[in-house]
Amino acid sequence: MSDTTAEAPAAPAVTAPVRGGGPESITDRLRSPRTYAVLIGSLLLLALPFYLDRFWLQAGLFAMAAAIGAIGLNMLTGATGQLSMGHAFFLAVGAYGYCVLAGESSTENGHSLTGLGLPTWLAAILAVLLAGAAGGIFSPIAGRLRGAYLGIATLALIFIGQHVLFNAGSLTGGYNGRSVPPLSVFGFTFDESELVVAAVPFGSAEKLWYAGLLALLLSALFARGVLRGRPGRAMNAIRDHRIAAGVMGVPVARYRAGVFVLSSMYAGLAGVLLALVFQRTVPEYFGMILSLEYLAMIVIGGLGSVAGAVIGAAFVSLLPQVFTHYSDSLPLVSAPGTGGLAPGEASRYLYGAAVVAVVLFLPGGLARLGLARTKKPQAPKNPAVPKQPAAPKNPAAPKNPGEKS
Repeated sequence: MSDTTAEAPAAPAVTAPVRGGGPESITDRLRSPRTYAVLIGSLLLLALPFYLDRFWLQAGLFAMAAAIGAIGLNMLTGATGQLSMGHAFFLAVGAYGYCVLAGESSTENGHSLTGLGLPTWLAAILAVLLAGAAGGIFSPIAGRLRGAYLGIATLALIFIGQHVLFNAGSLTGGYNGRSVPPLSVFGFTFDESELVVAAVPFGSAEKLWYAGLLALLLSALFARGVLRGRPGRAMNAIRDHRIAAGVMGVPVARYRAGVFVLSSMYAGLAGVLLALVFQRTVPEYFGMILSLEYLAMIVIGGLGSVAGAVIGAAFVSLLPQVFTHYSDSLPLVSAPGTGGLAPGEASRYLYGAAVVAVVLFLPGGLARLGLARTKKPQAPKNPAVPKQPAAPKNPAAPKNPGEKS
């Protein structure tokens, strides 16, 4: 009689998860449709100056400048919950600050203009810092007010700014504004001097296109890092529950003031880019309507999202340009000065309706709509170790092979 023992079921082999094999791996991210879409979109943006005319290039540059300013406002209003109605004031500080710092003292339209004649690249940097300093002066108020109270306080900046812009003729040129010196970096000037690239003449719009893309990319990446890091979590905590954030140790007033300064610097950079595209600064442009347009951008695109700010800025800034260009073929829209509904008015009606539609039916904005369609359920990053099968409660005794059943 041979001794036999019942073999226990073998436990499944436990293997460590292989790097790069999970759904969240870098390899899968590089192969995702979103990555391919980003690459194709980047190549398309780089190639557009070779094919588009000046009108569309300027429209795209306006959208880039608006996107930079909207990113800054979204960090303040969307991520931190601070309502600002004075964003146009800081755009004006950036635009006119660049003109004063980079321009030469001269006489224009009856005004003796003041200019420091600094290198234009240095003037652009200092203009952004000047806008941040203006925000820093107002930041103690921004750190202690919230909601509608801060909105009313920042609204006063618009009235103060308009008064200064129209009356400080030696700095701003008065009602007619002042010309903008072209940007020059390491001897390369972004002006109308013709530069032939691949048999395509490049003027100021074509040259500024790549400068605007670089400024927008760096601004978006920096804001994305801020919102996804520890400061972003603190900002969201302040927005959602201010008292709880303070109890957890978040310096609420300091964060509010700091985000206000950062938002002002973004607005200053947008103002510098706008001045370079316009080639002339006009005080009337930096009014209350511009601030309302920026609020519409972040609401339509999506509050608290960098992508939402870019999408909303493109929607709001490009719509009047499209209506103006195609006013002859669009119903109910006529060319400016010919009577009827002007393109600017039609665009305001349309994105006003878009704001209402987004608030009612899509609170997350257009960016959330695209994210909801492409988002798929993902497996956990660290899958649990498979459990061994449990032994039966009453295992049967092994039978003798010679015993009859």
